[in-house]
Amino acid sequence: MMFDEEALIKELNFKAIRSSGSGGQHVNKVASKVELLFDVKASLVLDEAQKLLLQENLQSRLTKERLLIMQCGESRSQHKNKAIVIQRFLELVKSSLVEEKERIPTKIPKVVIRKRLKNKRYQSEKKANRKKPDVD
Repeated sequence: MMFDEEALIKELNFKAIRSSGSGGQHVNKVASKVELLFDVKASLVLDEAQKLLLQENLQSRLTKERLLIMQCGESRSQHKNKAIVIQRFLELVKSSLVEEKERIPTKIPKVVIRKRLKNKRYQSEKKANRKKPDVD
């Protein structure tokens, strides 16, 4: 399942906020941390199946209103932070839209079962031989 990245990026909302942590006088004046907001329900780029898959796979990261919120404050530059958060968002969406194949359980070979039982018997006998013999 693919989607148009450019159109998806246009659906994103950004908010610049002040970065936390130590700094100087400058850090208190500039908003270099970028917050990305994406409304999964309102997306026009994704079809219904993709929206459901995103909601299922990103369940722990979505708010009650089905908003995905991501932040980046690594760089001092707001533009770099915006580029980083967009890249992370696209990677997250791509990885969430990949459907995992259902595992088909394989039958355990009889040889493996026999080997396990033989080993169990051997261990049991070894431990039984450690006991003191019963003298009646």
